[in-house]
Amino acid sequence: MDVERTLITVGRRKEAVARVIIAPGSGKIAINHRPLDEYFPTISTQFVVLEPLRALGLLEKYDVYANVRGGGISGQADAVRLAIARYLEQLNPDFRPYLKKNGFLTRDPRVKERKKYGRKRARKQFQYRKR
Repeated sequence: MDVERTLITVGRRKEAVARVIIAPGSGKIAINHRPLDEYFPTISTQFVVLEPLRALGLLEKYDVYANVRGGGISGQADAVRLAIARYLEQLNPDFRPYLKKNGFLTRDPRVKERKKYGRKRARKQFQYRKR
């Protein structure tokens, strides 16, 4: 893996954390040492991961190596997308306005709310009985 600049970017979503390295290449994408279509079997999650590269027309020019931990499939796909977008911004600052406009650089802050005492879940209460 010959990288122009060794740079690792991090993307997060819910509990998922993705670390990404991008290298000039033929468009190969490996996530946790597995091909993209094997790691993310659904088309929608594959599309989410490839969005920043497809939007800039760089899909066949770079190889993506990602290491993802935590969370579920959807959160991991969003984390990888954010990390790829951050990497592309570092690679060429001229990409920033386009990535920002399409929402690729925005970290989704929504996380699971913690359970409160005296309740079944975060907000659900026990049934109230008057009589």
